[in-house]
Amino acid sequence: MQHSKHPKLPRPALGRFGRNEWAFVGTTCGNIQQLARHLVSALGDRYHCAYLDADHAGADTDAGLPGMLAAGAAIEYTDAIHSHQLRVNAKWGAHQFRQVLNEADLVLVNGNHHEAVAQVVVIDPVKENSLRKRLSQLTDVRLILLAEGVEQVFDFVENTLPDAEKIPRLRLTDQAGILRFFEQEMLKKIPPVNGLVLAGGRSLRMGRDKGAIAWHGKPQREYAADMLKNLCGEVFISCRPGQEPDMGIAYPTLPDTFADLGPYGAILSAFRQAPDHAWLVVACDLPLLDHTTLDFLLKSRQPRRVATAFESPFDQMPEPLIALWEPKSYAVLLSFLAQGYSCPRKVLLNSDTLILQAPEPETLTNVNTPEEVIELVLGKV
Repeated sequence: MQHSKHPKLPRPALGRFGRNEWAFVGTTCGNIQQLARHLVSALGDRYHCAYLDADHAGADTDAGLPGMLAAGAAIEYTDAIHSHQLRVNAKWGAHQFRQVLNEADLVLVNGNHHEAVAQVVVIDPVKENSLRKRLSQLTDVRLILLAEGVEQVFDFVENTLPDAEKIPRLRLTDQAGILRFFEQEMLKKIPPVNGLVLAGGRSLRMGRDKGAIAWHGKPQREYAADMLKNLCGEVFISCRPGQEPDMGIAYPTLPDTFADLGPYGAILSAFRQAPDHAWLVVACDLPLLDHTTLDFLLKSRQPRRVATAFESPFDQMPEPLIALWEPKSYAVLLSFLAQGYSCPRKVLLNSDTLILQAPEPETLTNVNTPEEVIELVLGKV
């Protein structure tokens, strides 16, 4: 058996810069900047947009117009050859870009200077020779734009692209059509949601397994999983290693692979298994939680945020254990862990989190002790 020094981890679907990156190639840098500026202006209030370019010594730029940050971009990076606009003095590689652009929902790239996973090809006679040199970059062309006066795609492009006739084509000046195309692409990129019931605690204050208490005729962990099943793709019950036999067979278990970190480790373990999914996380000590509350959380979701969570009615702090954690939160959670923090609430407080008011605040009541069980049974909550 071949020895492996490091465990093989599922890796998120990242390009060179981010999860959803697009390079515009085949036209002048000025045209590319105008295209990007239009998209950023239109999409910037709904998505975190980033724009990557290089410094230009030539005259084919849009230097007289304001930068992408003014247009609404969250991040703008310019490779100025000898320095970099994000104030780094070393040339960046893919790992550095992915860290900085982790929260970007859309990364627009000047393909005259950088490559990206998906491409928009502009058929522009001014840049025909430049495009010939970049045919190897055309690995996943999703859209073809025709510059003014152009009616046909270059033969060398047609011959390079498989099924070129099936690729949508628009005029370079059709800003509305280009925007519609990208809006549809953005909807396709919304991450699917898995459900996770947190049931790996030791229940020391309760004196017995909280997840096994049958508030609704079955163990609460299964009752919570049943609610998630109607809202999510796959549903898992989180537990400690070795605890799997106690969890029953109704739902698959997801043992902690980040040891001794409590709920923080459970959330990280979920992302370790499925890094491209969002995770709707629910604790197993919430007997009043109902489908309506979870449905409200999911429908209020803003995928551009790191997470969506309720404000606790008891301390007015974000509640991390009834929350939807987006894929971009994986890197954020790891970065906090690297700094010595393992409190998911601290992550919510210091990240771009959407905080909601629960429709019925009492549904967020958690029960941790025998006394709280009695209070709930007697209706004193």
